[in-house]
Amino acid sequence: MHNPCAVIPVYNHETAVPAVVDALLAAGLPCVLVDDASSPACAAVLEQLAQGENIHLIRLAVNQGKGGAVMAGLREAARLGFTHALQVDADGQHDLRDVATFIQVSQHHPEALVCGYPQYDASVPKGRLYARYLTHVWVWINSLSLQIPDSMCGFRVYPLAPTLALINSVTLGKRMDFDPEILVRLTWRNQPMRWLPTRVHYPQDGLSHFRLWHDNALISSMHTKLFFGMLVRLPAILWRRWQA
Repeated sequence: MHNPCAVIPVYNHETAVPAVVDALLAAGLPCVLVDDASSPACAAVLEQLAQGENIHLIRLAVNQGKGGAVMAGLREAARLGFTHALQVDADGQHDLRDVATFIQVSQHHPEALVCGYPQYDASVPKGRLYARYLTHVWVWINSLSLQIPDSMCGFRVYPLAPTLALINSVTLGKRMDFDPEILVRLTWRNQPMRWLPTRVHYPQDGLSHFRLWHDNALISSMHTKLFFGMLVRLPAILWRRWQA
């Protein structure tokens, strides 16, 4: 069975999110909007959107961060009866013309996590681009694998059953550390993954919630935690891969 939806974490993206929702609905995907304690102006826009067909809205009373909002959305998607969820940012940076391809690959490989690896244009902030390279190296070390070409792109189709089994069994980072951490931990569990190129554009007037120093420090702490977790799990990880 393959019954997909889109999960969109939203924090004060009232200008961009209507177009994102329209594109996803046009692609045939119901939408789960997660209001991550947004401003009254953004909350009003989300409330209006939720009046439409195939749009579900949940509100978080306290800001959880991107990862916390995504996890809340994935749980809600499963509760609503969906089997797969496309994670999409609310700021419009993802090229939603790729949605059909991602969903098609997920339909053909329903057991797999379908991940995007970004193809950037000149709009990408150079500081974030260079920081990603360091994260990639740590992800390869901590996953004991080179199968993850990019761990930061939040454009993915999650199979909900194995994803929620992980989320419900460990404590994951709730902010910008969520995207790389969940991939490493799923890799430890031999989760099948498929990778597709996807175009990413940073709008010149877009609103980014990435805090350069704070979030990079958070991600560094996450990599340290994963490194020692990998060492503890090393024999079991290698044994499972040998058996696969």
